Amino acid sequence: MFTGIIKDQGEIISIQPEGTNIHITVQSALTSQLAIDQSVAHDGVCLTVVSIDGDRYVVTAIDETLQKTNLKDWVAGRKVNLELALRLGDRLDGHFVQGHVDATGVCTAKEDGEGSHIFTFEFPAAFAALMIEKGSICINGVSLTSFSVTDSGFQVAIIPYTYEHTGFQYLQPGDRVNLEFDILGKYFLRKTHIEGVFNA
Repeated sequence: MFTGIIKDQGEIISIQPEGTNIHITVQSALTSQLAIDQSVAHDGVCLTVVSIDGDRYVVTAIDETLQKTNLKDWVAGRKVNLELALRLGDRLDGHFVQGHVDATGVCTAKEDGEGSHIFTFEFPAAFAALMIEKGSICINGVSLTSFSVTDSGFQVAIIPYTYEHTGFQYLQPGDRVNLEFDILGKYFLRKTHIEGVFNA
């Protein structure tokens, strides 16, 4: 479990395929805090640490993860948003994030908002019921508030601090991003569906 509050930007050092999996080597100032088998969110994707060497560590992504996320776009030198797993007693400054990406979206616009940066995204319309005005959305691991929501798009405003300390500074129109919709909305939608089935 995570909160969507980024702690560091790691750099991808190498990506090594093995069968349908890939092994990703990441360099980060957080490495000294890691242990093998620990979960770390990488651009919103929960991956397990499998080895550690100095300030570098390795995580493995399986084919299912590659199909559901933007990991196929990753290359050596890319910066990724990192967050360590939430500990009991920590502040919940963002919102509950599982690190389970629901879908990828596409950045369609990036504007100067006179004090903030406004990003516009498109997402699969199949997830429209999970997007609400002023609701929580996790984009590449960052907890944000959505507005100007439609059935297939929304906007977010990024304050300067977040812009400078996350991968949003590199994000450009046309780039794919990892989206995780609010878990509370998922459970509510599921509950409504089940009640509808039993009451039909």
